[in-house]
Amino acid sequence: MPDDLARSMIKDLMAALHLPAEAGSRLSFDCNDRLPSCFPVSELAAASIGTAALAISELVGLSTSAPPVSVSFRSASLWFGWSLRPQGWEMPNPWDAIAGDYAAADGWIKLHTNAPHHRASALSVLGCEASRESVAAVVATWSSDALEDAIVSAGGCAARLRSADEWATHPQGRAVAAEPLMLWDMPAARVVRDWRPSADRPLAGLRVLDLTRVLAGPVATRFLAGFGADVLRIDPPNWDEPGVIPEVTLGKRCARLDLKTTAGRDTLLALLGRADILVHGYRSDALEGLGLGAAVRQAICPGLIDISLDAYGHHGPWAARRGFDSLVQFSSGISAAGMAWRNSAAPVSLPVQALDHATGYLLAAAAVRGVISRIANAGPTRARLSLARTAKLLVDHKCEASDAEFGGSADEDFDPSVEHTDWGPGRRLFPPISIGGLRMYWPRPATQLGSVQPYWAQ
Repeated sequence: MPDDLARSMIKDLMAALHLPAEAGSRLSFDCNDRLPSCFPVSELAAASIGTAALAISELVGLSTSAPPVSVSFRSASLWFGWSLRPQGWEMPNPWDAIAGDYAAADGWIKLHTNAPHHRASALSVLGCEASRESVAAVVATWSSDALEDAIVSAGGCAARLRSADEWATHPQGRAVAAEPLMLWDMPAARVVRDWRPSADRPLAGLRVLDLTRVLAGPVATRFLAGFGADVLRIDPPNWDEPGVIPEVTLGKRCARLDLKTTAGRDTLLALLGRADILVHGYRSDALEGLGLGAAVRQAICPGLIDISLDAYGHHGPWAARRGFDSLVQFSSGISAAGMAWRNSAAPVSLPVQALDHATGYLLAAAAVRGVISRIANAGPTRARLSLARTAKLLVDHKCEASDAEFGGSADEDFDPSVEHTDWGPGRRLFPPISIGGLRMYWPRPATQLGSVQPYWAQ
């Protein structure tokens, strides 16, 4: 049964968060619609979102009785896709024209070219014009291993299609399998804080510094904003991700800083010094390269709740490799398993970017767990997660394949009120959870990157 599998996942997740297992008894499910997949994608959606909600419930329970949590399989599955329905305008295409799956001489490879510099790196290796036909013709002359290595070495993003068995014996697959779902360290600093969760907006008064890009990190901070956190997202001067910005900037303020300049770095340090929570998705060596390693961050802001993610795990030869959800699916055997399940001639990935979304909600849960630790002056406040380790959670929970017709979103799935985004009006899906009498909502509509100056709201 879907409920049983989701509860099995939640048991693992609560253990990873060091939260009491009995807290899971406060969680109920409804509407067991499932996305079609040979993996338990809807169960992962319900479990990860439900776990983040249980963390909020635990936080509220520090000052009153912990409220019950309810999560809808259908709504959770929809939130793993697109939550915004534009009215009178269209969402930009999130995929670059040459991104996707290609047949190499000996197998399949996925190219991720959404970022201009990743696109340029791939084309520099292939030496062809930027059309799918030209790229496909050149890729067909390469071995998939050699092309993956060449594009990654050039600063691009690519992944060869591997089976689950190949990933299990790969050095990075073994390293990921040896890691816990959440790597915790940095005990809570003994700092005096007057802050306590409020009954109606349990994260109100907490400042979240968001240094993340597509997609897991922004999902995490969107969740935190939904319960009152002041989220300030920082992007480089020329960065854009038009296909997802209307989706993930809900409830946030978005500013730009050039961290390669002294002024930009000084401003970031000032913001960090007043933050409660830092969520970042830089590769493992990037902040250290800026002189902002974990110990330095704690020295700047004692008691900082430090939550981070990367693509391929925190140990092993690929620990600093660039990666995205779709690439990890290719590397870890997920897309190959889908191909076999569908008896397809081409790879079959998950119906949604489930690794990104699930990891996002788990990052949010870890951030709330860090808040609990800091209030109690006990327990760790730094957590590191990865898309590849979330993939292992999904693969480890076997399920009967679902060929269900999910049907997509319907009018009744959306809140009737209009959200006036920077792109135009739209309607947002109803929240996928309820936590007692708490209301999850976002006073700020989705906004463009760089729409405010880099300062904390008063």
